[in-house]
Amino acid sequence: MGITKTQIFTDKQNDLAQFFKVLGHPARVAILQYISSQNACICNDLVEEIGLAQATISQHLKELKSIGLLHGEIEGKSMCYCIDVGRWSVIQNQLNSFFNTTKSNCC
Repeated sequence: MGITKTQIFTDKQNDLAQFFKVLGHPARVAILQYISSQNACICNDLVEEIGLAQATISQHLKELKSIGLLHGEIEGKSMCYCIDVGRWSVIQNQLNSFFNTTKSNCC
């Protein structure tokens, strides 16, 4: 397998690419949509809502946490997840900046 040359790209480009990579799975999009519609969320709620196995949900949650979109706290025997609003704001700004600099006079 080849080595990626991520070091030749800016931190913002790498950050945005990682964001898109993690959101490239529909289950993760569904998880984010569900969590963002709740005040808080416990993993077992996601299993019932999304319809995937608990271990699969946990793996998707781990990926979302890896880019900082979620943070969680232990509540008893369960983990409670919430959207990290600060991180989401940073990503929104990066996306806005990216699309605002795109030229629209292309064929």
